Amino acid sequence: MDDQELGFKAGDVIEVMDATNREWWWGRVADGEGWFPASFVRLRVNQDEPADDAAVRAGDGGAEDRGAEAQSSRDQMRTNVINEILSTERDYIKHLRDICEGYIRQCRKRADMFSEEQLRTIFGNIEDIYRCQKAFVKALEQRFNRERPHLSELGACFLEHQADFQIYSEYCNNHPNACVELSRLTKLSKYVYFFEACRLLQKMIDISLDGFLLTPVQKICKYPLQLAELLKYTPPQHRDFKDVEAALHAMKNVAQLINERKRRLENIDKIAQWQSSIEDWEGEDLLVRSSELIYSGELTRVTQPQAKSQQRMFFLFDHQLIYCKKDLLRRDVLYYKGRVDMDGLEVVDLEDGKDRDLHVSVKNAFRLLCGTTGESHLLCARKPEQKQRWLKAFTREREQVQLDQETGFSITELQRKQAMLNASKQQATGKPKALSRPYYLTRQKHPALPTSLPQQQVLVLAEPKRKPSTFWHSISRLAPFRK
Repeated sequence: MDDQELGFKAGDVIEVMDATNREWWWGRVADGEGWFPASFVRLRVNQDEPADDAAVRAGDGGAEDRGAEAQSSRDQMRTNVINEILSTERDYIKHLRDICEGYIRQCRKRADMFSEEQLRTIFGNIEDIYRCQKAFVKALEQRFNRERPHLSELGACFLEHQADFQIYSEYCNNHPNACVELSRLTKLSKYVYFFEACRLLQKMIDISLDGFLLTPVQKICKYPLQLAELLKYTPPQHRDFKDVEAALHAMKNVAQLINERKRRLENIDKIAQWQSSIEDWEGEDLLVRSSELIYSGELTRVTQPQAKSQQRMFFLFDHQLIYCKKDLLRRDVLYYKGRVDMDGLEVVDLEDGKDRDLHVSVKNAFRLLCGTTGESHLLCARKPEQKQRWLKAFTREREQVQLDQETGFSITELQRKQAMLNASKQQATGKPKALSRPYYLTRQKHPALPTSLPQQQVLVLAEPKRKPSTFWHSISRLAPFRK
């Protein structure tokens, strides 16, 4: 963050010092002061107080009067929430317009300073977001009941546009790249002066460009909060109740989808690093077809025609199963031995006993059978529970492939190439292999591939991770030379 931006976490109470600007407020929390986005907080008021007061004043009137007063209070609270949704949407539209007209339009006039690729990196698909949000605000305005605001039916608007909100996924995934590119450019004074001139011409608040570009990330996280608040003050008999309930569920799914795509894209670098550590790799890169490790473990592969048994490490990705051989001396070094295409493959659970094809006794076995080519792979686990875990993993792999098809998730050619380039650079920065070194120092340990990663919420502004020190690692590698 910039020096003048205020950091805070969920649950903090911020004292607002200046709210003259509708988008960014100046506030104080603990010992710090600074700017913070108004759309990321809500005013702290005792929203249940009017209803409680009605219950306390039992002697002021009859039951009907108290009920009418409580109903009036709920209607007023629903009106307040609806007004907040519309108000923040109008402010957000202005914010997007300022970025598109104040920055992007001016940048395109300076081809000597910005290429189209740079602009795509810095601003992502924010122009697409601007177009979608304009249509969304128009739909909200049409559903707004000006005479009796509490009767407004906004839930259907969210349901009609829920597919459009998925474009935020691309923006959120690109946002770290935008920050890196902006950081690089703002080291040059001419870009600092240019961005400042853009801000002044558009009469925008004194916040750096990367602060403005953070707003769409925050906005997509705000919708579930607003809908939850709207549902709280929507009685079950209200015509909008079911739609608001469905809209809340839909927008939570959108946020979850964005988080999942973010995690998947962060994971492709690990997959590329893992592939680069495998010896004797053959065929196309893993990332051409796969982007997720489903399961891994050791299995016995029984091959034809002599029914020879081979111990292999298997790695199940979406669309393909990779199997490798462990090094005899260094068990953490793997050699590529082959792959199995999971598309169009049938997994057959086998009973313990004699296999009719290979005429050998098998235990905890299953067969991978390709219907089109007739290719067959007989695999055996050590324990029954391991076999069951593999069978469940094969089911999850098909479910993952189907989900990716339904949501349109895929890795672009640029993302794949960048991940492989990063992996090759990381491999190159390691100690070069030398024939004069002992054998156990000539191989690098392959990086571990976790089967599941903790989900990082897009609204979390995490501190930068510290680069792990290599001091003790270097000392441990010199252990064989100690006296």
